[in-house]
Amino acid sequence: MIEIVRGEHDTGPPKQHLKHDLLASIVVFLVAVPLSLGVAFAAGAPLLSGLISAVVGGLVASLLGGSPLQVSGPSAALTVVLADTIATHGWPVTCAITVAAGLLQILFGLTKAARAALAVSPAIVHGLLAGIGVTLVLGQLHVVLGGSAQGSALANVLALPRQIAAHHDQAVLIGVVTLAVLVAWPRLPKAVRRVPAPLAAVALATGLSVATGMSLPRVDLPAGLPALHVVPRLPDGGWGGFALAAVTIALIAGLESLLSAVSVDKLRGRPRTDLDRELIGQGAANVAAGALGGFPVTGVIVRSMTNYEAGARTRLSAILHCAWILAACLLLTGVLRLIPLAALAALLVYVGTKLVNLNGLKEVRRHGDLPVYAVTLAGAVAVNLLTGVAAGILLALALMLRRMIFSGIHVETDGERHRVVIEGALTFLSVPRLTRVLASVPPHAEVTLELLVDYLDHAAFDCLRGWQQAHAGPVTVDEIGHPWFERGSSGAPTVRRSVAARVVPRWLAPWSQWQAEHVVLPAQRTASSLLCRGASEFQRRTAPLLRDTWSGLAHGQQPHTLFITCGDARIVPNLITTSGPGDLFTVRNIGNLVPPPDGEDSSVGAAIEYAVGVLGVAEIVVCGHSGCGAMKALLGQAPDGLDQLGSWLRHGEATLRRRAREAPLLLGGARPAAEADQLALQNVVQQLEILRAYPVVAAALERGALRLTGMYFDVGAAQVSLLDDAARGFVPAGALEH
Repeated sequence: MIEIVRGEHDTGPPKQHLKHDLLASIVVFLVAVPLSLGVAFAAGAPLLSGLISAVVGGLVASLLGGSPLQVSGPSAALTVVLADTIATHGWPVTCAITVAAGLLQILFGLTKAARAALAVSPAIVHGLLAGIGVTLVLGQLHVVLGGSAQGSALANVLALPRQIAAHHDQAVLIGVVTLAVLVAWPRLPKAVRRVPAPLAAVALATGLSVATGMSLPRVDLPAGLPALHVVPRLPDGGWGGFALAAVTIALIAGLESLLSAVSVDKLRGRPRTDLDRELIGQGAANVAAGALGGFPVTGVIVRSMTNYEAGARTRLSAILHCAWILAACLLLTGVLRLIPLAALAALLVYVGTKLVNLNGLKEVRRHGDLPVYAVTLAGAVAVNLLTGVAAGILLALALMLRRMIFSGIHVETDGERHRVVIEGALTFLSVPRLTRVLASVPPHAEVTLELLVDYLDHAAFDCLRGWQQAHAGPVTVDEIGHPWFERGSSGAPTVRRSVAARVVPRWLAPWSQWQAEHVVLPAQRTASSLLCRGASEFQRRTAPLLRDTWSGLAHGQQPHTLFITCGDARIVPNLITTSGPGDLFTVRNIGNLVPPPDGEDSSVGAAIEYAVGVLGVAEIVVCGHSGCGAMKALLGQAPDGLDQLGSWLRHGEATLRRRAREAPLLLGGARPAAEADQLALQNVVQQLEILRAYPVVAAALERGALRLTGMYFDVGAAQVSLLDDAARGFVPAGALEH
């Protein structure tokens, strides 16, 4: 059951919202009346049905829907399918179809299917709306030119040259005037544009026709209080067509309503609409409108946007606009009967052109979905809307499948050596292309088969394995990522992506961990050969990705941080700080020590002065780590006979004195178990204190241009912690707000 909740969806807003909602409702009413009449006219429905839907359907949808600013009523998106439905079944049965479509929408909402509609590709939605717009323009253009619309879009196209060349009467003048006003209105002063363009165009065209005494077809409404004689009637047969029409209307109306609600939400800045509730409200509105002989209802983007832009705050605006339309039907019937049908046709031509959204088309093209858009549009215009949508969905699925199974396969040649590079998903669909590429490799060539695949099926594995065994020359398989080929060769293939082990990319994993596995002879596994392999890997894979970055750094550096850390090989500054080229000005030494500024050792001091005084870094980080050999040496575990090391470690004596006089520092709320790790924490704090004694650092701190940060890396836990004075120690990096 739907509840009318108070608050944002409240139907009885606070008094401060009443003024805004009242003014917005009047603006929406002025837009809705001509559009409601025009849509009903375009579909061949009784003109009164458009006003019935605007009042009854709009009221029910406003009360029960999930979008507080959504305005519902007859929509141009349904004119094409309604025209065909009315011609096939007649108006009373069409009303029953509208009721059935509403019940389907309620069922969709109750089964939580609303969000599934948003999974439809935007290319299909834009193509569908464009198809509706093209069909609408082709049909109503004949009416503007003084003729009548043909039975199909193709027939309208074929008859258009003859219609243009035919004798043009008063209807053409009214249509041209209406279109001219609609096109020119956005360019007029803002004060004039307060009047909605549709209202202004229809009013001026009507005034011209009355003032000049034109005799031409006009809106046919009953005088006085409208009498509702239409009762929905079930068909005597043809239930398949009845069901198909109901499903089509339910889907198109539901999709437009949901897209309209989402569009308004985007303007408001945050998602607020209960889409399932909105679909139920739209379904209830169609049940009510169809039962009273009205046109099918949708949430209309044009009216909803107008409502928002006019300043509406709550759903009261949409409710009041229904009241104004009802008052117009009761009190202004005589005025409405003066409107020329040619003016409504011109209004619909203009609306139809707006449905072909050029900005949406550009967005679709940027995302590579232009074929889906074109197929949907062509199917909707040439056959019918459902055919266009079905064709678009099938093509979208085909393109998605192609993208999912796409694999890049090419051969790189370096003298006598050949490298076959295979990227992406490698399945049976790629085997013909794979076979063709492999056949281009000379029979006795030395080949490296480089696999960067995220899926490898049985057929592709057999193709690769068979080629490897049949090739006369040596074939080395270089597999990057999960070992799909290796697992298959060992008789334990991985059959699903979901169970494929996550593998650290080779350019992040320790080179000694993976490169040793790719050097054939143990004798070749030297530091020199492994580093050369690493450099080759960088040149092939990483350099192309970062070439633009380094190109921008070629003429100078602007690092944001001076990073002082230990020379320990386990500490990789750019990795643990997620930084890249040009970010860190790094100083590394044994124990991440900072000699005093008046000491004999000036190498670290020179780096500090250059980083702060010349490069203008905004932060200095001192980073210690667990298991530090320098801290162990300070505690008496230094190797014998290393005079230079002993001389350097004298700079750590201040850390020992600090340890003796200060309380222990905590790491994540507890003291580290190892004594050397406790000392490493004190050492970070001590080096920060020494940094403050450097004149260039002190001056920058005084100006507020520099920040000092203590960092500690627990190697075994892969945990970065930062110094937090409030916590009397170091806390995990994610726990601090910067």
